[in-house]
Parts: sequence; structure tokens; C-alpha cells
Amino acid sequence: MTKYLPIDSGLFVQNRKNFQQKMLPKSLAVFVSNDVYPTSADGHLPFHQHRDIFYLSGVDQADSILVIFPDAFEEEHREILFLTETNEHIARWEGEKLNPAQAFAVSGVQTVYPRTEFEKIFRNLLSQAEYVYLNSNEHNRASYQTQTQEERFAKWCRKTYPLHSYKRSAPMMHALRAIKNPIEIALMQEACNITEKAFKRVLSFVKPGVAEYEIEAEAVHEFIRNRSRGFAYEPIIASGANACVLHYTKNNQICQDGDLLLMDWAAEYANYASDMTRCLPVNGKFSKRQKEVYTAVLAVKNQATALLQPGIYLRDYHKQVGEIMQEELLKLGLISTDDVRTQDPKNPAYRKYFMHGTSHFLGLDVHDVGLWTEKVQTGMVFTVEPGIYIVEEGLGIRLEDNVVVQEKGAPFNLMRNIPIEIEEIEALMQA
Repeated sequence: MTKYLPIDSGLFVQNRKNFQQKMLPKSLAVFVSNDVYPTSADGHLPFHQHRDIFYLSGVDQADSILVIFPDAFEEEHREILFLTETNEHIARWEGEKLNPAQAFAVSGVQTVYPRTEFEKIFRNLLSQAEYVYLNSNEHNRASYQTQTQEERFAKWCRKTYPLHSYKRSAPMMHALRAIKNPIEIALMQEACNITEKAFKRVLSFVKPGVAEYEIEAEAVHEFIRNRSRGFAYEPIIASGANACVLHYTKNNQICQDGDLLLMDWAAEYANYASDMTRCLPVNGKFSKRQKEVYTAVLAVKNQATALLQPGIYLRDYHKQVGEIMQEELLKLGLISTDDVRTQDPKNPAYRKYFMHGTSHFLGLDVHDVGLWTEKVQTGMVFTVEPGIYIVEEGLGIRLEDNVVVQEKGAPFNLMRNIPIEIEEIEALMQA
């Protein structure tokens, strides 16, 4: 039913146990799947499962509901999946859905009911519960106009059962999802391994006259043939001055001799994201100026990575990285000591050439959930992605790896095998 290989259901069993430990007594939690979103006529977008229900169950199909009720009187009702049953029509037109045995193999949830039974059984369960945990999108960068199935369910639940006390599951999920299980790390490593294969394929493909969209095609070809669904996010393939546009996604220009090519793309695997940025000289050889700026960005990336240690606040981390970038920009002559002396502390001088953050949480979402007000902990996964963008020179360079915070020592780099040093990139491109 999915391209990726089966995942050990122990991951989802443990995730539910961790969530249950945060729940109040006599409380019930509900997680619903995403919608299948329409486009026009009878078309729709490819289905992407809601990350929270996937995190807790591994179920990767639409119209699914997970109920967690540790204090349910009936033991079989302490974890329940409600799934669409396969009928003759569905089997013929869409293919079979998970049956109870398959759902148990995926999730470790023993009780599976038809989706049509949800309201009747839910009513009985709520007669035993005092609190109901409802989920919502509380990501600090969330911005959308479409009403989700999650929101519709919360509205229906509050209206139908107004006398219950309602709680938010999002803060609990943010805390849990931020720290990765070893199985999750292995899945993210596979996403990075697939990204590595695509990058090495592209290294031998890039040359003057190649179109940005052709590079996109080479990458996605390698993704899909390695069991990935495709890009983890909309790919950025920006040659020349396009690299100075942070979210350039047109990918429709021809790569010119002498240009630098910024590529910010990566594979997903089993719903887990990787997030890579690399820069290549289109003709296979960095110019003197390109080398200078590239070396500066790489130095910032390496020093920033070393700062990602347990106990640091992300706010303080980003401030320290800014100070490192300031020193590199001074060396490059892009800012002066006078610029630094007279700068507005709220808008430091380095932001003229480095205007975005250095790191974000990574996991089931590219910009994954996590608590920015809490200290960094062992097992968290972050991107590290400094950049320098010189609009007046039409030169933009960003370098990005994905790292796992360790209890001691430097973070573990999931992209350690993806070439990044100037000499290696030039040698591979000219091989």
C-alpha cells in the first residue's frame, strides 16, 4: 500500500505509551487523519497523512481515527483504530484498505472498528471520561485558510458533548515528537541516504546549458526508484542570481557557464523528511570569489553545528551563530567595523547578507514541531543551514546538513556522506 518498507510497530506502541504518560486520569484523546484535498473537477491532491496520527499509529490512509483511553473500563477500548472498510467498489477502484490484522501489524493496536461505528462507540466511551484531548495545528509558522478535518472534528465534538472538559494535545505532541526514537533516526537516515544518491547523480549531470527543471527531474527519478514518494518539500534549484531568492521554486532557467547553482531539495522516506542544500559550480570549477564565499559559509556551518549541544536555548544558539557570521562577513569585506559599531541590536549588520535562521526542528515535517522555549535535548534533530546572499554580485550560497544532538560531543551528521568540500565536489564533477 505504500512505497516504503514496513516499519517496526514497536515505534508506534512506544509513542502511544509516551503520550499516555502525559495524559490526565479519566481522559481520552482523539486523533483524526487529514482530508483528501480536491483540486477541481474530480481531481484531488495526493494524500498525505496527518503527522500526529501517523506518529502514534503508523496508519497511512485517509479517513482514519485513533482513540487513546487508558482508563477505559473495557481493556480492548484503551486503544482503538477506526478505519474505512474495504468493499467491492473500493477494492475495484482504489485498492484494498487495511483490514484489522494488517492494521494491528502496522500499529500494534488490537481493536479495530469500521469507521462507520465511530460515533456510536465514541458516545459510550465519553460516558466514562472527564477530559477529552483534541488536536490542533499549533506550529508557530502555521498559516492556512482551509478548514481541516481536525478542526471540523473538534468543532463537532465540542458541540455534541459541551459538558466535557477539553484539553490540548498539541503541546504534548510537540514535546514528544521533538526527541527522536532510534527507529525514527534510522528512517531519517534512509531519507538522507536517498538524497545522497540523487545528489551524486546530479553531480555528473550539471553542466552549462542544462535547465534547472532537468536537474529537478534527475533528483526525483532517483528518489522514487529508491522507495521515496518524492521531494520532502518544494525543491529550490536556483542558478546564478536566482540563488538570492530564498524560496525560488520556478526552476525554469538555463544554467550558465560561470554561475553557481544552489540546490535546496531532499527526499522524504516513510513520511520522514530530510533537508539538504548544496552549491555547485555549473562548469565544475569554483571561481576565486565563489570559493571565498563558499569557504566562509562552510566555516559558519561547521562552527554552528558544534554549538548544538544539550542545554542550549535555540534563541541563544541563533544569536551566537549570528556573531560567527558577522566575523566571516567582516573578513569578506561585506560589512565594516563601523557597520557593526553602529548597528541596531534588533537588526544586526550581518542580516543584510544572512537574513534567515540557521536551524529548525526536522522530522515528520520539514519544519517539524518542537518547543523553542525549552532547552535543546539529546535525540533532537535539526538542520544547520547558514547562507550568504550577495544580491549585487548575483551570488547566493547556502549549505545545509541534518544533525542529531548527542549526549556528549559533536552532533551526529546524517548527511556526512554527501560531498560538501570544494575539492571533492570539483573532483566528482570533473570525473
